Amino acid sequence: MNETNFPESALVLVGHGSTQNKYSSQALLMQAEALRRRGLFREVVVGFWKEPPFIAEALGSATSPRVFVLPFFISAGYFSEEAIPEVLGFKTPDSGGVTRVVRHGQQLRIYCRPVGTHEHMTNVILSRAAKVLRDHPFPRVPADRDVTLFIAGHGTERNEESRKSVERQVAIIREQGRFAAVHAVFMEEEPRISDCLKLARTQSVVVVPFFLSDGLHVREDIPVLLGEPERVVRERLAKGRATWRNPTERHGKRLWYAEAVGTDPVLEEVILERVREAALWPDMPPSERP
Repeated sequence: MNETNFPESALVLVGHGSTQNKYSSQALLMQAEALRRRGLFREVVVGFWKEPPFIAEALGSATSPRVFVLPFFISAGYFSEEAIPEVLGFKTPDSGGVTRVVRHGQQLRIYCRPVGTHEHMTNVILSRAAKVLRDHPFPRVPADRDVTLFIAGHGTERNEESRKSVERQVAIIREQGRFAAVHAVFMEEEPRISDCLKLARTQSVVVVPFFLSDGLHVREDIPVLLGEPERVVRERLAKGRATWRNPTERHGKRLWYAEAVGTDPVLEEVILERVREAALWPDMPPSERP
């Protein structure tokens, strides 16, 4: 991926956030800080839907003549395509959809597509899977052909895109033929995360949570769904420890549970790819392109 500088531009990263879980915003803050250190943008600002600084405040604080707003979300769903664009002025009742490039006074504002739907998210998932095996090689790192890979998503009947984003990644990785099997599992839809060990036909199982933050679902809910007692999970959380021990033996199988995809260093490049893509859109004035 080529390095492109945006010295006259601001990058505003917007995420969901949470008032109940302090880990929910950490992945976004980490990616923002990594991008600041590279000095590619004049400004890198963060904003959240559920916690301060809020998204409208974040966008308003950017003073650069050109501002890229990037939704730090897994799917092109309600928040990234409806709620946030409406609040930030990229969607009006009569627009019929998201207007990706708008002028606000002397400032050009560009609304990027969600980070989680980029094609390179496949590399992020594979990076997470490889890292958890490499970091916990007990008794040794299994060959990919002996591993069943599960990509765990939220899933919801209220938004089909939530499921599609996971299934899209499963199809891509399955086509590569590197793992014994690749499956999608969900918190709120079938097949369930709790069914992983029943579905796996190999002794080695890797579960990658397709979530951008190590928040409530990743640190608490999914470990319990994978069979860890809720009491144990809460005790480990209270002590600031990981809520899953890699690998854990259950029902004659060995299960590794990876970190959320939003904490992977590869995601930094995916963010930049989304910005580069937006900078070349047809409705971007030629004078504003990199």
